[in-house]
Amino acid sequence: MCLNALTRGQYMTNEYFLSEDAGMNDSNSDHPLAVLRPWGSYTVLEETPSFKVKRIDVKAGASLSLQLHRHRSEHWVVVAGVAHVQNGERILQLQVGEHTYIPAGQKHRLVNPGDIATSLIEVQCGTYLGEDDIVRFADQYGRVLPSTECDSGCP
Repeated sequence: MCLNALTRGQYMTNEYFLSEDAGMNDSNSDHPLAVLRPWGSYTVLEETPSFKVKRIDVKAGASLSLQLHRHRSEHWVVVAGVAHVQNGERILQLQVGEHTYIPAGQKHRLVNPGDIATSLIEVQCGTYLGEDDIVRFADQYGRVLPSTECDSGCP
């Protein structure tokens, strides 16, 4: 992948406009915005008040945090690579074309055990789809903050 620096935190590839800040989206851009994360990136493909569709690309050996969302459910469909998924108490290994549904309030995590990137399409449905609707329980990148937030409010 060829990266061309545009401004601090922004990069153009042959497929995506990448940004380290989700707030840098230019609604007039012809390129989808990919937001960089320690585990890879995500690109919002479509968004309405009641649903959001993302492409999520997880680097080889990387993982998303063990997390839950209060206001949205998610449906993940693997489109490249392999995904080890914790969905509540279930542990799944999803191949290309396989999927899982994660209800609001359910703890979940995705791990890419492979040597290549894992890509999935995520469909979020709910009353609030903001990136701040996330409660992290474990994270290999140090993004879990000490909190009692869930002691009285998480499902």
